[in-house]
Formats: sequence, C-alpha cells, structure tokens
Amino acid sequence: MGKQSTNSEQKAQIVPFFQDGQYFYRKGMKAYRERDLLRAGKWIERAIKLEPDHIVMLSQLAAIYTELGKYQQSNELLTYILKNLDSELSECHYFMANNYAHLGLFHEAYKCATEYQTKEPNGEFIEETEDLLELLTIESADEEDLFSDSDELIVKQDAAKSLLENGKLEEAIVLLKEITADFPEFWSAYNNLSLAYFYMGDVERAKEHLDMVLDKNPGNLHALCNLMVFYYYERQDDKVEELAQRMGRIHPILFEHRYKLGATFALVGQYELAYKWLKAIYRQGFDGDETFYYWLSYSAYFTGKEQFARSCFDRVLEMNPEKEGSEPWTKDTVSVERPMTMPIEERLLAIFLAAETNQPDQIQVFKTSKIPQSAFEREFMDLAIAHVNGEIKKSVSEKSRFTYQAAQVLFKNNEGLNEGLYLFFFKTALKAKREELPLTNHLAWAGALEYVWKKENGYKVTQTETAKQYSISGKTLSKYSAYIRNLWS
Repeated sequence: MGKQSTNSEQKAQIVPFFQDGQYFYRKGMKAYRERDLLRAGKWIERAIKLEPDHIVMLSQLAAIYTELGKYQQSNELLTYILKNLDSELSECHYFMANNYAHLGLFHEAYKCATEYQTKEPNGEFIEETEDLLELLTIESADEEDLFSDSDELIVKQDAAKSLLENGKLEEAIVLLKEITADFPEFWSAYNNLSLAYFYMGDVERAKEHLDMVLDKNPGNLHALCNLMVFYYYERQDDKVEELAQRMGRIHPILFEHRYKLGATFALVGQYELAYKWLKAIYRQGFDGDETFYYWLSYSAYFTGKEQFARSCFDRVLEMNPEKEGSEPWTKDTVSVERPMTMPIEERLLAIFLAAETNQPDQIQVFKTSKIPQSAFEREFMDLAIAHVNGEIKKSVSEKSRFTYQAAQVLFKNNEGLNEGLYLFFFKTALKAKREELPLTNHLAWAGALEYVWKKENGYKVTQTETAKQYSISGKTLSKYSAYIRNLWS
C-alpha cells in the first residue's frame, strides 16, 4: 500500500498545469483592483507574451502604463492595436490624445482628439474629448513656447520675474510695460504686471490688466487664478465660489499648471480642490519647494489628513525653520495665514497695530511671508520693528517715515475707533504715494483724514474741534481735507 501511495504521489506531481495567458491576465487584474499597478503590469506583460495579439490585454496594459506615467509605452501599444489588430477601435485615439498631452506634445494630442471626435461624434468619451480639446487650447497657449525663439524677451521676462520676486515692484512695472509694448500678445507679462500693481495696492489697475487678458485669451489659467485671488482679497465670496466651481472642472496636464491651480485653491480656502491637485503631483514624484509643501500641508489638514499634513509641514521647516508657528493646526492659524490673503492696506495696518501693541512676533509673520513686498512696505515694516525696539530707523524714504508718523498721530487720537478709519488712512496714503502727491505736515494729514472719514460715515464732527484736537488751524485742516477729497474724486 505504501508503495502504491508513493507511485500515486509521483504521478500526481507530474500532472501538467497549463498557465495560459488568461491565467496571468486574471492575476494581473486582481493586482490592478488592489491598485498594485507595478505588479499588475508585470502579470499582464507575461500574459501578452503568451497571447501577443489579444486586444483586451494590450488595451489594459496600455491603461496601466498611462497610470504609471509611461505615456510613450502606452502609445506604442495603442498604435500597435490600430495598425495591426483593429483600425476601427476609435477609443485608442482618445487615450493616445491623453498620453500625448501628458508628454507635452499638444499638437499630436489635438490631432488624436479630433480624430476620435470625427469618428465617434456620439462616442463614450465624447464629453471627455471636448474637455480635453478645450484644455489643449489652454495648455498650448503657453506663450513661453510661442515666443521661445526671442532671446530679448527671455532675458527681459527673467529679469522682470526676478524684480517681482524681490519686491522691486516699481522697477518690475517699468520693465513689464516695455515687454507688453514690444510683445502685445505675451500674456504672461500682463499677468505679472497685474500682480505687480496688486502688490502695490492698486487693485483696480491690476484687475484692468486681468480683464484685458481674459477678454483676448479667455482660457488663460494664470489670469483666472489671479482673478480668483483678487476676489478673495476683496471678500467677494460669491464670486470666489462661482469661479472656483468653474475652475474645478479644469483638468490641467502640465505640473506647472496643476501646481498653480492647487496653490490658488488653497490660498482662497478651497481645500478639497487644492488637495486634489497638490496631492496628485506629489504622488507623481513632484519635489516641490517650501511653498508647495506649505499649501499641501494646509489643504491636507483642512480635509482631515492631519498625519500627512504634519509630515508635509516637517518638510517646510526643513527648508525654512522660520516658518515654525505657522502650522495650520496652531491656535493662531488665521493670523499666520493672513499675510498671504490680505490686501496691502490691511497688511500695513496689522504691522502698525502689532508695533503699537508691542507684538513683534506678529510683525515677524509678515516679514517672513512669501508674498512680494514693495520697498515702501519693507521700509514701513522696518520702522515698526524699530519702534518696538525703541530705536530710530534712519535709512528709509521720507514717504515711508511720513506715513508712519501720521499713522501714530491718528492712533494717538483714535485708539478705540473703528478700524475702517485706519484702513481708509492707509488706502489714501498708498494712493497719494502712487500719484506722487507731496506729503508734508503729518499732523494736518492725519487730522484731515479723520475729519473726511467721519463726515463720510455720518459722525457728528466739526472742523473747529478736529483742528484743535490736532493742533492745527481750521484753514490748514480745510486745505488738507480738500486734498484728500480730490484724491478720491
């Protein structure tokens, strides 16, 4: 019996087990459902070696290659299917269009997308194809490529970006105006010009440039992002929401555009959309700077991924230790995030009040923020820090010093008044600076600002009592009040 059992076992061991293509394909699909793409790809590759002309297997492997970022290999498989197996399998054109788009070959992507649209006007992917064609218009409209053969433009554009990033806003504006005059369809220069005006506090002029870009180039992603930020600064929440919904349907291909979209959504508090795009490029191996990890941390935290948010902020601190204290989970989250989401007049007010109430940490938040700052704002901040330290700052412009002194006089006389007065003061000071209005007699300037603001807002106030309060004559108060009214007329 024992011998017979041994013989049976030996026979059982040599019974052949045929592992055909379907066997490996099933294992590949199981791995695919488990989202183990590398293992899925390896199993299906083995299946195709056994059944090299199996369309379903080839199509599935092409899809896996796309998800792995192997766009060229995916297109090679899809091309093989169309040329050798089934030239009428139209969806191959749609998938090839997506792959070409990811590779940045927008012309090829456009050809494949229109091929699918022509062959399948009512096909399964027709809506996606139309969205892709619209997107390709956005992506291919990147004027960096269209004007890449102009050495003069490249040099000027790089110089303008450097000036903008370093807060030399007046110089950036001069150079960007030169660029737009020489290259009237170079939209990037208009977008940067808009930002420069915005950081200077001239929001209306900033929006005029954006409107012009969007009128002539409606799908310009950078202009749309900047417009949403402007609405957010202006507290136009309904317009932010409306634009966010519209932009939430955009599916950028380039890393640069995904980053811009994700960071913008995060800045305006649209954290779900922000996390979608920032996490997408993080998964694809994008090794960003501190700003990238900052917004990825914020979007992760406010969508409930606290552990991941903390690991992202660790990266921020590795690159910039001064960011400690600006984590999204800190108690004072609003104040540390606000420098990125405040108009310049609010930033100046916050810096001034922090100095007057001896809160140097709050000034430091503004000093280390990533937002470009004009020379005027940096000088104002230096004056605030000097005030906290009991020092006298000498190396600043007369306009900065005048504005700070006038603000101190106003604060001394109105410590408990509505902050609307202070915002009006800083808005007016910025407007006077832009229009190069001569600034003298800070007592008269502060008194006139208070008088005009109170009259406009229904307070019972007279010229006589205001002039006495600020130790100036009624005639002087009337003269400066007229200056301010004319400035806003």
